[in-house]
Amino acid sequence: MKPAPFVHHAPRTVAEAVTALAEVGHDGKVLAGGQSLIPILNMRLASPAHLVDINQVAGLDEVTVTDAEVRVGALVRHAQLEHSDEAYVALPLLRQALVNVAHPVIRNRGTTVGSIAHADAAGEMPAMLALTGGVVEAASSSGTREIAVADFFQGALETSLAADELAVAVRFRRFAAGTGTAFMERARRHGDYAMAGVAAAVRVDDGVVADALLSFVSVTDVPTTLDVTDAFAGQEPGAADWSTAADLVRDAIEPDGDIHATAAYRAMLAVELSRLTLAQAAAASLSHAKGDLPTGGASVSHAKGDLPTGGASVTRLVHESPPGGVA
Repeated sequence: MKPAPFVHHAPRTVAEAVTALAEVGHDGKVLAGGQSLIPILNMRLASPAHLVDINQVAGLDEVTVTDAEVRVGALVRHAQLEHSDEAYVALPLLRQALVNVAHPVIRNRGTTVGSIAHADAAGEMPAMLALTGGVVEAASSSGTREIAVADFFQGALETSLAADELAVAVRFRRFAAGTGTAFMERARRHGDYAMAGVAAAVRVDDGVVADALLSFVSVTDVPTTLDVTDAFAGQEPGAADWSTAADLVRDAIEPDGDIHATAAYRAMLAVELSRLTLAQAAAASLSHAKGDLPTGGASVSHAKGDLPTGGASVTRLVHESPPGGVA
């Protein structure tokens, strides 16, 4: 199939882009990487009268790392962020998740901000923004604003962005020193969406657990963070029984069933992945304390033993490969 006819806008500046969005309103869609939008247009699940193509807008393709955060511009491709060594040292969780996004060819075009603006709870990057307590920077013809992640995701494929607003960047907050992270997901086959995925961040202070957080892929309506610190605070990470988070996870999620997995199976996966990622994030925090890893690193291996560029590694259950679902 082919998309319905539309008017193509090619702004060269953010000001031109938001002016176009203000003019077309709800009849417009923003085109960046297009890895989610184009299939939707081709299947005529959406038929916007206007596409505002921001690929020629200067200054939106930069990754900036500060002491507090990793800022990612709206035209930064997944692959660019994945292979950024500076971003990896600052926040290894990003690469841990990005190597699971679809296929390399998709990551070469899809944008991290576009994936977040698409607001698909089956996508990896919205969950990363939730876990890091990140911020979306939005611009419109009337000015700019910052939207906290807690206020950004409103529902399935729905955000608090107004029709005339453009997400120009997202900022992932860096974790405190002593934090280890891990990410796991399981898919039915190579390239599928994950049946369930879990990201974990565990901070160890003075040899005991100080913080433990989880976020989920494909098991909640909107990306959220679950704080399970109370279940483990004060325990030595190597001795903690991470399976005790099971009841907290079950109470926090209400997954739906679909052609990929039943709701019950998806919930079971989320519980088991939570146990594994918490344990691995805790191990990573201890490795960091020894100086073996950057802050938030995870020292685990792929099922096939192949490591991503730059030394990050991730565990998948069985031999499943990355899911789709980017923008």
